[in-house]
Amino acid sequence: MNKIKKTFHGLSTLCLISTIFITSCSPQTANQNFSLTATSNQQEDTTFPIFAQTPIPTRTTYTPGELVDYTAQTGDTLPALAARFNTTVEEIFQANLQIPRDATTMPPGMPMKIPIYYLALWGSPFQILPDHAFVNGPTGIGFNTAAFVANQPGWLKDYRVYVSGEWRSGAEMVNYIAINYSVNPRLLLAILEYQGGALTQTEPPVKRNLLGLSRRFWESHYLQLVLAANILNNGYYGWRGGTLLEFEDADEILIRPDPWQNAGSVAIQYYYSTIFAGDEYAVATGPTGLIQTYGKLFGNPWEDPTILIPGSLQQPHFLLPFPDNQTWSYTGGPHTGWGTGEPLAAIDFAPPAEKSGCVTSGSENYATAMADGLIVRSTTDGLALDLDKDGDERTGWVIFYLHLAAEQRAPLGADLQAGELIGYPSCEGGHSTGTHVHIARKYNGEWLAADSVIPLTMNGWITHNGVREYLGTLTKGNGLVTACDCSDAFSSISSGTQ
Repeated sequence: MNKIKKTFHGLSTLCLISTIFITSCSPQTANQNFSLTATSNQQEDTTFPIFAQTPIPTRTTYTPGELVDYTAQTGDTLPALAARFNTTVEEIFQANLQIPRDATTMPPGMPMKIPIYYLALWGSPFQILPDHAFVNGPTGIGFNTAAFVANQPGWLKDYRVYVSGEWRSGAEMVNYIAINYSVNPRLLLAILEYQGGALTQTEPPVKRNLLGLSRRFWESHYLQLVLAANILNNGYYGWRGGTLLEFEDADEILIRPDPWQNAGSVAIQYYYSTIFAGDEYAVATGPTGLIQTYGKLFGNPWEDPTILIPGSLQQPHFLLPFPDNQTWSYTGGPHTGWGTGEPLAAIDFAPPAEKSGCVTSGSENYATAMADGLIVRSTTDGLALDLDKDGDERTGWVIFYLHLAAEQRAPLGADLQAGELIGYPSCEGGHSTGTHVHIARKYNGEWLAADSVIPLTMNGWITHNGVREYLGTLTKGNGLVTACDCSDAFSSISSGTQ
């Protein structure tokens, strides 16, 4: 059976190719305030009652360039929308004169017109999970994972695993993964329950490969959940950035997510595509699958109006992460914030040294706070600098540092000013072949791509992707710094007066 036939066969199983009816509004005029809070909500138009088996209508075939209604969702950007709808940023601008040319994120709820260039075999428009329920962000505040697990009869409450130098309970395991990957612990618990009965069954259904993810030596329940979190992030941030537009299920049948989909839903589609095919995939990603399990445990997440990423988001001023009047090496262009693959949120800097490898930094070669902030996490697995100083890593702007030596690392609760010592670069924490510091940004728990409409900018130096992870450049006016772990003249960058 050729690929097209296999794809069409899969669609008949999955009940795909459907239509979303979006609130119709007159286009805004060019002089309207772009950042006004809109009243329409696409999520209310395209979702359910959570457990209802409502028929999904059929999406029509569109003529090339036809304008379709779209309601902006949290985190939407014009480059990503252009990729999903198979159009261009310029065409979207022409159809929406109210959007300024320097727009970053779209205001959630804003009605838009998007020129669409139809691609066959779009997936289901059924939205599974809102983005705020995917990310370990503001909606996680007040949720006590340990207390919740302790009140369930399932095997997870008695589970123990040795992770990162200490024994952890099942709830602590979930929180550990949730913090590092910034994936909502409720979602991780729902996956463990849906696939492994972790909250209702007294014993796990299998001893190995609980979630059905095949990777040699990654067979324990803990490592299976680590793999799941990594795959989920790959899907979420791939859709968020417009780089993941299609993928295959376990039977190599093409899945092309509906352009109207949100990142949280595509993340779950992508995750289950690595495990299931046909009816199993359709059920897992449909109204009676994972989301039904989630709803029974935690209620309907679509009833929460939390906006994860507001419209017109701008990065505050950041300094380079080392002292004034020093020259360091830009050793790593955009790469993953945590794990592997997307999100490409992090970059690396190495201090001057007489030799390569894991060497002790000189006393004057310390990493610095890139902005004023409060230390809300300080461990081998990373340090979090909370810029709004509310004491919670899940809200507002946060700068994440990795590979800081335990000795002289800023302690929990330290209130730092920009430019103050935050720690010494090292090889501690994660995998590292040489002394350096790894930095990334989060907003409301969501990793932000280093090269995006909100680029990682430090004292005017703007981050750009390379042809692959760890490559790339920094630019400032006519200045150009090229990432290289060779620490040559082209990768050298001086802080100057910040």
